[in-house]
Amino acid sequence: MHSLVFFCAQKVISDYASTRKALDYIPREIYPVLFKAAFLDIRTLVLRDVVQRWPFGVLNFSTILKKCKHCDRDVIREKPNKQCLQAVIMGVKDYLLNELRQSRSASNRKHRLLRVVDLTGLQDDGDRQDADTIGQWSRTVALAKACIDISRTSRRDEYSSSKRRKGRSGTALDANCENQLCVELHANLFITSNSYTTVKDALQIGKSSPLCLKCRDLRAEELSAKKTVSILELLDPVVLRKIELRYNNLGLAGLNTLFPYFPLFGNLSSLRLPYSNIDVRHMTPEMEESFQSMVSMLGQLPNVKELNLASSRLSGRIRELLNVLQKSLESLELAYCYLLPADATYLANSHHAPYLKKLDLSGNNLSDVLLGPFCQILQHSSTSLVYLDIMECRVMDRQLTTFLPALGLCSQLQYFSCFCNPISSQGLKALLHTAVQLPVLKVVVHPIPVDCYEEGLPWPPSTYDLIDYSIDQEKLSRVDAELNEIRLKAVRTDILTTVELYNDFSLDILQLY
Repeated sequence: MHSLVFFCAQKVISDYASTRKALDYIPREIYPVLFKAAFLDIRTLVLRDVVQRWPFGVLNFSTILKKCKHCDRDVIREKPNKQCLQAVIMGVKDYLLNELRQSRSASNRKHRLLRVVDLTGLQDDGDRQDADTIGQWSRTVALAKACIDISRTSRRDEYSSSKRRKGRSGTALDANCENQLCVELHANLFITSNSYTTVKDALQIGKSSPLCLKCRDLRAEELSAKKTVSILELLDPVVLRKIELRYNNLGLAGLNTLFPYFPLFGNLSSLRLPYSNIDVRHMTPEMEESFQSMVSMLGQLPNVKELNLASSRLSGRIRELLNVLQKSLESLELAYCYLLPADATYLANSHHAPYLKKLDLSGNNLSDVLLGPFCQILQHSSTSLVYLDIMECRVMDRQLTTFLPALGLCSQLQYFSCFCNPISSQGLKALLHTAVQLPVLKVVVHPIPVDCYEEGLPWPPSTYDLIDYSIDQEKLSRVDAELNEIRLKAVRTDILTTVELYNDFSLDILQLY
C-alpha cells in the first residue's frame, strides 16, 4: 500500500524536466519519499538530481528504502538496481564537484550538508547473476573507482585553480578550503585478488580525498595474509564491525599474522574465518605456539558475538577457543570441525549456549557419542535459538527420534536444516509433526527420504550417494503429499518444507550487529 504522499511523489518524478525545476522548492521532508519513489520506478535522472541536492547530513539507504508509512515495500531487502546505484554515485560526485568549485569562491560559499552516504544495508546477489542488479563485488569496485575519480578531479581542478590564484611572488596562495569538504561513503566491501589494487588505492586516498571510503563489513577472498594486512591497516577502526576471510588458505601461520590487528577494531562484533586450513590434530611445538597466540588474541576482542571457524579441524580445542571470549556468542558456526564429545559437552554447558541464535554443526558426526551433548545444547539454547543447521551429520531415524523432544523445546526456531542425512519418510513425518508445533518456524530443509531412492542404495549411504543416486519420483511425490497433509491439518501452511538447499532465508532477524 502507498500513501497519498507517495502517489504524489511518483507523479512528480514522472516528468523529469518539471521535477528538476521544482526540487529547490520541494520541502526537505519530502526528499526521502522522492528518493524511494525514484529508486522503485528506476528514475535515474531524478535520483541523481535528488542526491545532488540532498538536504540532510546523512543519506542512509536502510532508513529510506525500508518499509515505511508511505510505502510498505521493503526495498532494502531486494537486490539493488544497477542503474539506480550508478545514478546515486553520480549524484554524490555531482554534489562534491559543485561544492569544490563553490568552495574556491569566497563570495559563493554555502553551508555544506551531506556528510555520510550509507549503503551498508544493500543486499548481495549471492550465487545468482542478474543483469539488472549489482552484487557486492561489483558494487565495491564501482565505489572504489568513484573515490579515485573524485580525488583525481579535485587535484586537477585545484592545480588549475592554484595557477590562477598565484600572487606576485609566483607562489600559490593558501587554499585549503576543499580539505574541509569530505563525504564519507560507508559500505560493505568484498575484495578479491582481482579488485585488491583498486580498493586499496581508494582506501589510501581516503584521508585527502573529498570522497572517503569507509568499510563496515569486510569480506576478503583469495587474498594472502600480506595483502589482507595492507587492507586492515587502511580501515577505520571505529567503523569496522565485521571481518570475513574466506578461501584464503591462511593456516595457523597466516592467521597469526592477522590476529594482532583484530583487537584494533573496538567495535568488531563478527569474525568469520571459514576454510582457513587449521588442523590441530597433529601439532608441532611451533604450531602449538601459534595456536595459543591466536587464543590469546581472541580473548582481546570484547564485542565479538559471531564466530565462524567452519572447515577447520579443531578436535578437542573448542573450550580453549571459546572460553576466552568476553561476550557470549549469538552465532557460532563449527561446520566440518571434527568435533569430539568434549567439545560438544563444553558448548552445551558454556556461557554461550543460553544466548545462541544461530548454530551450524553441519558435517559433524551426530550418529554416536555427540548425540547426547547435542541434545543438551538444544535444551540449553531452547529459548534463544533461531537458526539451526545439521546438514550431513549422519543422522538416521534413531538419532532423529532421540533429539526431537529437545528440538520441540526451541520456541524461537525459524530455520531448521537436516539436509543430506539418511532419514526415512517415517522419520520425516515425525520431524514435521514436531516442527508444526514450533510457533515461529518458517523453513525446514530436509533430505530426500532414503526409501524414495531406487533400489540398491548403499547402506549406510555416503553424501555422494544421497546427492547423486537415482530417485523414485513417484514415491517422493507421495511423501510430499503426506508432509503437506500434516501441515494442512496443523494449519501451518506458512512453513516451507523443501529438499533444496535454501539460501534466501534472511538472517537480519538475528540482529547481531
